[in-house]
Amino acid sequence: MAQVVLNVLTSRKYHKTAIRQESPFVRNILMAVVFIFLGLFLLMPVAVILFTAFQKGLGEYWHAITMPDTLAAIRLTLITAAVAVPLNLVFGIAASWAIAKFEFRGRKILTTFIDLPFSVSPVISGLIYILLFGAQGTFGPWLAEHDIKIIFAVPGIILATIFVTFPFIAKELIPLMESQGKDEEISAIMLGANGWQTFFRVTLPNIKWGLLYGVILCNARAMGEFGAVSVVSGHIRGLTNTVPLHVEILYNEYNFTAAFAVASLLMVLAFVTLGIKQFIEWRLQRQLTGENNGN
Repeated sequence: MAQVVLNVLTSRKYHKTAIRQESPFVRNILMAVVFIFLGLFLLMPVAVILFTAFQKGLGEYWHAITMPDTLAAIRLTLITAAVAVPLNLVFGIAASWAIAKFEFRGRKILTTFIDLPFSVSPVISGLIYILLFGAQGTFGPWLAEHDIKIIFAVPGIILATIFVTFPFIAKELIPLMESQGKDEEISAIMLGANGWQTFFRVTLPNIKWGLLYGVILCNARAMGEFGAVSVVSGHIRGLTNTVPLHVEILYNEYNFTAAFAVASLLMVLAFVTLGIKQFIEWRLQRQLTGENNGN
């Protein structure tokens, strides 16, 4: 681990030296391209959202985000994230622990399956659930017979959200666990620790920041997911609309102020996520630097 960190730090020093040797003209051109791109595709949309949201005053903004339909959408979004993220947390830890710490048949196939939601359109994933649980789907008649609603109801929204978000935690933990190796776990077991003691006292403390990083990304995607949720929700106002779907409905009704006011809530979530992400990266960097100095 210390050697890996040393190689990274050495590589960074080399790149910094190479950048300093680059001509000022090329450096200024690259920086100008970056800032222009950020201004056009990041800062300008953010400014438009804020301007439109507060265009009619703070009172109108407050009214838009406290409407019953808006509060229902916020509530459903929080419920969906509260169910999807813990389930993905359990899956992410189990999958990453199995892949990084054990050798077994089908290991590469499991890793490939974890990447599946990244390669499948969210809309397609929503259609898959309709084909499975819809009225004319594989399990539709049985569900209707037992009066169980999944599609166009909260369970369908949660299932679609779980599908599009389950890779995030595992993809953060797998490379982290692989880089840490198995030595500490093996030593703990040889000293008499059982599996759970090894996990809680050795593995979990080593992955806590990476785990938190994955949870933050998973939560942000769960609360902002649109495509898969749009297919399975039915767009029932006050019942099956999450915040992104509610924004779409308000915009289609030409209620631009309310639409951008509600959209600003998602923007705040994005900035909070970015801030937590930066904090976690800072802590990870301190942890790596401390390990390197200690070794």
